[in-house]
Amino acid sequence: MSNTVPSFAGEWRDGVHFLPVRIYYEDTDFTGVVYHASYLRFFERGRSEYLRALGFHNGALYADAVSALAFVVCRLTIDYVRPARIDDLTLVETMLTEVRGASFSVKHRILRDDQVLAQGEVKLATVANGKPKTMPGPMRAALSANIRPAAGASP
Repeated sequence: MSNTVPSFAGEWRDGVHFLPVRIYYEDTDFTGVVYHASYLRFFERGRSEYLRALGFHNGALYADAVSALAFVVCRLTIDYVRPARIDDLTLVETMLTEVRGASFSVKHRILRDDQVLAQGEVKLATVANGKPKTMPGPMRAALSANIRPAAGASP
């Protein structure tokens, strides 16, 4: 990781999105180590900025009273490799690995310098009014165009 900090929306490198996340007191337990559930918030931030960069803003998708499209987590796996600590500057790495009619999968890694701290995969379903809904064609096409193979930077 260089000394320059990317923008708050993150940056793209070779089709993978990286979002800087500073570890604050609120992210840690009483020992200054990141609380296990905080990593899920970091994954969510990375995924939200990834989707936003592709033109899909969660608030705008849900604001349409007719379709009210949302993404819900239907499966999550996470491996905790090394602890992150208060004041660490980390990067949330996000890449899309699969797109189906009403779901997609994303792999995440939390990095400090070149060390993997945590890694996981999240499968999300698209829903409208609380029921599964096939993604609109333009959304599915945009997501499908950004699928990364399992090799390389993946967890």
